[in-house]
Amino acid sequence: MRVSDFWKDYELIDCSDGERLERWGDIFLIRPDPQALWNTNRTNPMWKKAHARYHRSNQGGGSWEFYRQIPEVWQIGYRDLKFNLKPMGFKHTGVFPEQACNWDLVADIIEKSGRTDVKVLNLFAYTGAATVSALLKGASVVHVDASKGMVQWAKENAASSGVADRSVRWIVDDCMKFVAREIRRGNKYDIIIMDPPSYGRGPGGEVWKLENEIYGFVNQCCELLTENSLAVLINSYTAGVSPAVMSYILNSTVAKRFGGFATADEIGLKVTDSGLVLPCGSTAVWKK
Repeated sequence: MRVSDFWKDYELIDCSDGERLERWGDIFLIRPDPQALWNTNRTNPMWKKAHARYHRSNQGGGSWEFYRQIPEVWQIGYRDLKFNLKPMGFKHTGVFPEQACNWDLVADIIEKSGRTDVKVLNLFAYTGAATVSALLKGASVVHVDASKGMVQWAKENAASSGVADRSVRWIVDDCMKFVAREIRRGNKYDIIIMDPPSYGRGPGGEVWKLENEIYGFVNQCCELLTENSLAVLINSYTAGVSPAVMSYILNSTVAKRFGGFATADEIGLKVTDSGLVLPCGSTAVWKK
């Protein structure tokens, strides 16, 4: 398992009985986590002193319960990155902290390439942490997400990290349609990053189900890679799509065409109180 363990402004303090206790800067939150199947004793006093807790609804979704006042928006940092946070629907804050190991991985690939012309395509790019990390390493980035609000949030994160003036295009679009148009336009990229949802609908009502779409989509994305491409990274939170499945997909598509090899693993976060690691999804990476 690859662990994001360089955080200072974020901490996974404890997790038990379907919830996690976290510190986001000076703000303590309790959020649902279906991976925390164990029912260990909650001895940390912050379980009873958190600023807010997200309650799931039996009908889907849920809502925040605030015990103490928190800012409407606040910031945390990761290395040279700065992120703007806020509690939003479906338990999120705008950052997936376990993804830090992937931001570092892409940054390291760009840096070790020794190139100043690396082009990155970030698909299903959310609030832009991977985009900002790549920009800081001197790459040019095309950032694509179907949500106008998420793209605006990503722009704000880029500004907070001091890279808003770097070479970046912000695109609000359905990722599958955008990729098809980029192929027709003949555009190419050295690195492709994607964090596709398990299930979703496009702006025209198109249904996306990861298990049905991911192989064909990755195969299509091969058309966007340069002959000197560096990496393809796929992240997944879908329980039925294991790391081994994703590495098989990359090895049978990208590696078959460009050489190299794909590996995959779970990603996770260390739990302060137990010293153990909470699994938080999976990532497959192809490298030349």
